[in-house]
Amino acid sequence: MHIEFLLEEPSAEAFLKNLIPKLLPQPTFNFHVFSGKPDLLKKLPLRLRAYRRWIPDDWRIVVLVDEDRKDCHVLKTQIEQAAIACGFATKTSARGGAFQVLNRIAIEELEAWFFGDSEAVLKAYPKVSARMLNKPKYQNSDAITGGTAEAFERILKRAGYYSNGMPKIEVATCISTVMDYQRNLSRSFQVFKDGLLSLA
Repeated sequence: MHIEFLLEEPSAEAFLKNLIPKLLPQPTFNFHVFSGKPDLLKKLPLRLRAYRRWIPDDWRIVVLVDEDRKDCHVLKTQIEQAAIACGFATKTSARGGAFQVLNRIAIEELEAWFFGDSEAVLKAYPKVSARMLNKPKYQNSDAITGGTAEAFERILKRAGYYSNGMPKIEVATCISTVMDYQRNLSRSFQVFKDGLLSLA
């Protein structure tokens, strides 16, 4: 099996490069990074139509976007309809049957998935306070308000990292290297993980 990942930003690619081999050691995969979510959503129908003309039966397509404080149901419907209009079965539309496209949303941003595995954060950045990460406002990482990327950057800065701004690709690489996908408490991460495992 081969998986084509369609992503909105380079940090998602950096994150998945380390994570996917832990989840799915057998498939091959490629990453296609767009210039943000608006660019991905605009080009998605054309890209899917192009895939539909030649894609082998044992290839799969995974679309991953951030929620970014938008209505996740509206966003999910948009990317689902783009696939269905091109003749693809998605995990949602197949209702337990065979499918070729998996659409997933990080709520609200990729950094929420970092908060979901505090042990990985402490391994990657040992100066971060475990007490800080265990505050109630960070326990449900998908419910963090005001931007998870901004919240994560504040925690790193407070610990003495990245005073000039958080390099998202570097951080995604560092944390995904030590992340345990079974330990992650983010609900949207678990939905993403379970969807990927269902591909196999």
